[in-house]
Amino acid sequence: MASVVDLGATPPCESFLSADQLDQPEPAYPLHLQVCTDCWLAQIPPLITPEETFKEYAYFSSFSTSWVEHARAFVAGAVERAGLDASDAFVVEVASNDGYLLKHVVDRGIRCLGIEPSVNVGAAARDKGVPTLTEFLSPETGAAVRAEHGPANLVVANNVYAHIPDVIGFTQGLRALVADDGWVSIEVQHLLTLIEDNQYDTIYHEHFQYYTVASAIRALASGGLTLVDVELLPTHGGSIRLWSRPAEVAGEPSERVADVLAREKAAGLQELSGYTEFSARVAKVRRDLLKFLIEAAERGETVVGYGAPGKGNTLLNHCGIRPDLLAYTVDRNPYKHGRFTPGTRIPILAPEQIAVDKPDYVLVLPWNLRAELTEQLSYVHEWGGRLVFPIPELSIVEVQS
Repeated sequence: MASVVDLGATPPCESFLSADQLDQPEPAYPLHLQVCTDCWLAQIPPLITPEETFKEYAYFSSFSTSWVEHARAFVAGAVERAGLDASDAFVVEVASNDGYLLKHVVDRGIRCLGIEPSVNVGAAARDKGVPTLTEFLSPETGAAVRAEHGPANLVVANNVYAHIPDVIGFTQGLRALVADDGWVSIEVQHLLTLIEDNQYDTIYHEHFQYYTVASAIRALASGGLTLVDVELLPTHGGSIRLWSRPAEVAGEPSERVADVLAREKAAGLQELSGYTEFSARVAKVRRDLLKFLIEAAERGETVVGYGAPGKGNTLLNHCGIRPDLLAYTVDRNPYKHGRFTPGTRIPILAPEQIAVDKPDYVLVLPWNLRAELTEQLSYVHEWGGRLVFPIPELSIVEVQS
């Protein structure tokens, strides 16, 4: 294993604190991204189990308007690709969250099931009319679902493949779910854009692996699946959508697979040269953001945050940002209101607080939703406020109303 970047030790990124927890000890764990020089899979040590993180979860996908639209468009395309017919098709989504995606399947009259380990978000999905099983995926779970409901024509595993320490067992679970002539679709952040665009805040303890197409091909093969196509997506700063099928029916991969593999090789991601400068570029992001916040404080200007995503907590902890530099942050998710960010103890309030306080700057922590949030926050123009985006490099934006 070779070091890619060491971000010190941080608490789990979704372990938001209640007020009565502020005087209690808070565990922190090393956050050190390394890459295997045999298979070139980037990973962090599995110091926290999924059971510790996902039994009750603070992230609800439906609070992002653009993410719900992304899911709707995906469903439309997947129905066409897989030839799904409402009369006999069956769709399973693993890590289905609050039903943000499967509700579009339900609307089409297609039989479906979500498999979601978090009790609270799974309950929200059922409230939307999305059938949801509260369980982690394993080979045994996949076999049990197949025995009860039949094989799935389409299995969706969006933004979960990096969250599993047992990649082989999880992939075997996907194979157990999917029909012998079915399709498996996986979306996961692309390591290529993570490194090229300094997206180091997406490194956190929930993400055990960081995939290239090359390393994903190896992972899929461990469970009997073969990659047949890949799409490059703008989501999460740059993701890959991996289309795979059971090895027996997969056939030859598309030209797009070869094209992305060539891009990854050209970027040096199958040798150490592609990783050596990343740590220095991460350090510059930290220095630039701290310099801005310190100088704003010395000028008597106010800075608040927008959003309380997991990635934001990696950034805040790595930079050592506390309420003296960021008075509070806000979030659309009521679950987080009245809580505090892990490690940095920054209060989380409702979004309406920004219009009340009229800060000079709003630091946007979910920078991957830049277009959506620039529109949502256009009202800060009314008092001359500006938006600040920390990644891929510090950017201060004057918004138009």
